[in-house]
Formats: sequence, C-alpha cells, structure tokens
Amino acid sequence: MAPDWTLVAAGLALGYLLGAIPFGLILTRVAGLGDVRAIGSGNIGATNVLRTGRKGLAAATLLGDALKGTAAVLIAAHFGGQEAALAAGLGAFLGHLFPVWLGFKGGKGVATFIGVLLGLFPLGVLVFAAVWLGLAFLLRYSSASALAASAATPVALWAFGQGRLAVLFCVLALLLWWKHAPNIRRLAAGTEGRIGQKG
Repeated sequence: MAPDWTLVAAGLALGYLLGAIPFGLILTRVAGLGDVRAIGSGNIGATNVLRTGRKGLAAATLLGDALKGTAAVLIAAHFGGQEAALAAGLGAFLGHLFPVWLGFKGGKGVATFIGVLLGLFPLGVLVFAAVWLGLAFLLRYSSASALAASAATPVALWAFGQGRLAVLFCVLALLLWWKHAPNIRRLAAGTEGRIGQKG
C-alpha cells in the first residue's frame, strides 16, 4: 500500500518545527547568561551549554533536544502512522541541525538522534548507550564515543529486523558525522578534549 504523502509531508513539517526549537539558546537566555553561541564552540547543544558552568541547564538542554525528537515521532505516529513517524524523525533531526530561526546553524544532533531513536525503537537506545558508555570509559572521548554509537545504531537496527529504520538512521548517522567534522579532525590530530579534561 502506497503511503499517504500528505501525512508524510505533514510529519516531516511537524518534525522540523519541533526539532528547530533551540533549547540551549532559549534556556541560557532565560537564565540570564546571554547568547550561548558567543562562548566555547558557538554551538547550541548541551556540551556548549555546559561551558557556562551550569550543569542543570546543560542537562535540561540535553533532555529538551532529545525529547523534541521523541515527541515528533510519537505525535506523527499517532495521527499519521509509521510512514509519517519516520518522516517526522528525519524532520526533527534536520530541524535541530538546520533551524531556520538561527540561519540554519544548529546543533550536532546527538541528543536528537537518541530522542528519535527512543520514539521509533526504544531498544536501540540501549545499543547506543552501551557503545557510547563502553568507548567513553576506554577512550575518554565523548565525540568519538557518539560517532561510534551512531554508526553502530543502523547496524543494530538491521540485526533486529528493522530495515526501514536502519536506512533512516544510516542517513541520520551520516549527517551527524558530517556535523562532527571538526571533532574528527581534532581526533585525528590528537587535540580533541577528553571527558573530564579541564582547559
């Protein structure tokens, strides 16, 4: 049966609008800390929010960036079915990476990747977390751990018999890797900061 392309388009649009909510920017401004893009890496994600010294704000940013992806796919699935949910997941990820309100300059997508995964196939989050935690413990590089976990996700989804999800998360992982190009260059040069490293 062919998908209802109107519902698919609606799911994509819904996902994009939710994904484009810049929680890091909103929360830091509400807290009176100014524009988070003016510090550190200039990113709007939780890692850069943490550079304000406010761990609670960073945690709230991480949660918000994840749950907007979860909300997008669950709402789309309820009203439009699986095809709309898949489109919403893609839309939420694209919205986070390329928010129209911020000149298409958004975050790197790790939290939203996890949130979309949680909404579509919760068991996949355990795979992501296991890979991330294992490599973070061994290597002490958050970025490398996230990159490896994102690459492992579509493989795990395929192994679980979730072929369409595997294709979607392959696309999301490629975008995530592209957004992490500066981190990859620093990893190759040996200049990437380690977890817990100061300065």
